[in-house]
Amino acid sequence: MRKGGFRTDLRKKIIDEALILFEKYGFHGVTVNQIVDETGTSKGGFYHHFTSKDELLFVIHDEFITYVLEKATIATETFSDPTEKLQAIIKDFVKTFGLYKPHISVFYQENIYLKPEYENRIKKKRDQFKHILLNALREGKAAGEFREDLPVEITAMAILGMVNWTYKWYKYSGVKTIDEIGSIYVDLILRAVLKTDSFSGSSYQNLLINSVKEDLQRFFYG
Repeated sequence: MRKGGFRTDLRKKIIDEALILFEKYGFHGVTVNQIVDETGTSKGGFYHHFTSKDELLFVIHDEFITYVLEKATIATETFSDPTEKLQAIIKDFVKTFGLYKPHISVFYQENIYLKPEYENRIKKKRDQFKHILLNALREGKAAGEFREDLPVEITAMAILGMVNWTYKWYKYSGVKTIDEIGSIYVDLILRAVLKTDSFSGSSYQNLLINSVKEDLQRFFYG
């Protein structure tokens, strides 16, 4: 058990050090030897966990994309109401930028260096997430909760663009926590997609109140 735990810790340490190096020097500006030296391990330790530097770059990308997809899948299975479903998808999507900010920064900086087989695997998961988001928007229209004139494809791309850009300006030391930012995004997006008469409705107000309560609970109790 202890041996397995050591391997897990070393894998994480390699990823963490690689993130710092890739962000500072770029993927091609970093060698396996540098990663090994910074990690304090051996080449054998590195190659025990990763077949190559290319696979390491893939794992860095895959970690946060897998998280987003898993959370979106849970939201789809948990909520039948389209508005609640969309809220959950957005909140967890935004939260990713707090949990995986270094990963995402390296992704946008170095994703062009992914080998085709890894790039295809990443693209498949990104497409799956987009499909879940599109379905949530379509369900909202079909249920009569979202605007009838809502252009689903454009709306999905607008949400993806707005949230993805968070990595450019979000700071851990900022005035707003990532959960508070998530609530702001939810409010902005729901006001854009919900029918006008839904803003003052009790269900919408309760949704925002519950969202704020969740943020306060996370702040005080973790």
